[in-house]
Amino acid sequence: MDYSDLIAQRRRRLGEIDDMIAEPSFFGDPKRASEVMREHRRIKQTLDLSDRLDRTRRELAENEELAKSDDLELAAIAREEIPALQASIPQLAEDLQYALLPADPNEDRDAIIEIRAGAGGDEASLFAAELLRLYQRYADLRGWKTEHLSSSPSDVGGFKEVFLRVTGDEVFRTLKYESGVHRVQRVPATETQGRVHTSTVTVAVMPEAEEVDVELKPDDLRIEVCRAGGAGGQHVNRTESAVQVFHLPTGLYVRCEDGRSQGQNKERALQILRTRLYEMKVREEQEKHSAHRRAQIGSGDRSEKIRTYNFPQSRITDHRIGHTSHNLAGIMAGDLSEFTAELQKAEMAERLSAAGIR
Repeated sequence: MDYSDLIAQRRRRLGEIDDMIAEPSFFGDPKRASEVMREHRRIKQTLDLSDRLDRTRRELAENEELAKSDDLELAAIAREEIPALQASIPQLAEDLQYALLPADPNEDRDAIIEIRAGAGGDEASLFAAELLRLYQRYADLRGWKTEHLSSSPSDVGGFKEVFLRVTGDEVFRTLKYESGVHRVQRVPATETQGRVHTSTVTVAVMPEAEEVDVELKPDDLRIEVCRAGGAGGQHVNRTESAVQVFHLPTGLYVRCEDGRSQGQNKERALQILRTRLYEMKVREEQEKHSAHRRAQIGSGDRSEKIRTYNFPQSRITDHRIGHTSHNLAGIMAGDLSEFTAELQKAEMAERLSAAGIR
């Protein structure tokens, strides 16, 4: 398909944005400036991708012509380069298709992952801890950074709930597919008769909010400090370092006690609260403009059962796309790339069809 008109539109828009950025008053509105700069980055990446595709196609055509040369040495070199060029073009074209889709403004944001133990008691809390380690290892493989924000440990060494901040390139775009109910089937360590139990953990991946996205009015907040409990040594037992923040208009509540200071816990609690409020706002807008949003891959519906981890059969199945992998050990060690690639491919096909690009 010829995307020249779409590319030309992006080039015109980039010129308009460059003019906007050059205006002395541009940064007077921080929220608007932040949105425009994100759009600038997205368009620039799309145009760079288009240029790479055009350049690769030209190089392929040139090498195919040189391969016919009477200069045998030159022809041999050209033929050697042709397979790599041919192999790279379909992926570049696919990436460009995806980049030309109507942009989700949250895709290039960092993310906060909320993991909560569901049905299954202690076993669910243990699996919540395993999912936390999975995402931390996956982040390491991607070159991202993680920060443990807050947690509520269980008595058996797992987590009732835990919040993890992930920062890096295209974090939310990649991790958004993890939102939903994760079901685990295995024999718990405490099971004496070898019976397989089924437990669930709920994961919510939220685009991290910036201060310009959500205004936290002091009158809307009730902030309390108290003594932290659980692990942490003598420090948490001697000082009132835990912070609880209540958002009165919505009833949302966040407690942070893992930091070593009251100030650090307050900052983390406000960041989690801000991100939760932003997620609520984004979800409300999505529901207004997309009645079929819940059926879409990557919609982030917390109540949807998205994946089953069957340990006795070393099998993981993603129910949204019907993809099954028997590399359970590798995936639990952090190699999520197989599922991420398949989910991105399915979502792209869905969005291309809806946009009429394919």
